[in-house]
This record gives sequence, structure tokens and C-alpha cells, in this order.
Amino acid sequence: MKLLLASQSPRRKELLSSLGFEFEVVKIDCEEIIPEHINIENAAAYLAELKADAFRSLIADEVLLTADTVVAIDQQILGKPTDETDACNMLRSLSGRTHQVYTGITIKTADKTFTETDVADVTFDEITDEEIQYYIQKYKPFDKAGSYGIQEWLGMAKIKSLTGSFYTIMGLPTHLVYKILKEISVI
Repeated sequence: MKLLLASQSPRRKELLSSLGFEFEVVKIDCEEIIPEHINIENAAAYLAELKADAFRSLIADEVLLTADTVVAIDQQILGKPTDETDACNMLRSLSGRTHQVYTGITIKTADKTFTETDVADVTFDEITDEEIQYYIQKYKPFDKAGSYGIQEWLGMAKIKSLTGSFYTIMGLPTHLVYKILKEISVI
């Protein structure tokens, strides 16, 4: 079977490769809008499935993997920051608090679709404005939901605790991907 990864994320590429899979990266053009009626817990899965549905029809030996990550605090989704001010505001809202990271995946074949979501709780220590500025200037987290990457400086220096999968927070629940790909005999 030919595995197709519909993601431009270097982290997802790295994780899927580290799991031992060979794959081709494909691009999907899809407007990622979450309808108001979707619960936060289902938003990442909704977006992953939306991307999978926007891809061309699959042929018999193809398997498509799509994913999306949503960061939420106080029942509000924090998407990718639009600019430096937005990134600062997001990081201030996460400082000293616990938030949730949901990563949804869709694995699709020509005749089946599997969609699952994994969630992790992340607790940050207090983050000073100087630390926020340092992080934004050095790491430019504008392509990351919630304005941070767990694998970068802010994650190493300021995450006090987490419950759930580190890889879910990084953007790909590798344990779910492996389980589903094994079930459909990609392994």
C-alpha cells in the first residue's frame, strides 16, 4: 500500500518517518473553518476529516493520512496566531494554567474512513512577558496552534506537567496512527 501524508508540517513528517513508515507528502487545498455547532472536543477530528474529504478519490492501494491540532482553554480555541500581538496574547492566556490539546486524525482508504481524536492536558508555569518575547522572536511560532511547540524552548522551559501523549501535543498521536495502520495492514 502507498501511504500519503496530507500535511506540510515538518513535525508530522518527522514523527511518521520515525514510526518507520515510507510515505509521499501530498497537498490539500481546503478552507479550514469550524462550524459554530461543533464541540471543541470534536473540532480537530472535524478538520482532519474535512481535509480527507477534500482530497481526490483514492485508488485501491492508497491510504491517506490527514491531521489537525486544536489548542483550547476556557472553552475557546486558540488557532495559529495571525501576528506577534496575537501570539503574545495566546501565550499570556496559557501562562500558569492548564489547557487542552486535541489532535484529530483521519486515515482513509478507497472504501473506509477511520477518524479519531486524542487529547492531552498541558500545564504551563508562569511565563513572563520577557520570556514570551524571547520565544516569539527566536522561534517564530506562527505556524503552530496556540502559538507554541512542545518540542521547542517554551515547552522545555515552561511546561510544568502534561497528561496524555507528548506526540499528540506535537501534532500527531503516533499511537493511534500506528494502531489504525496496523489494523488495515499498512505495516
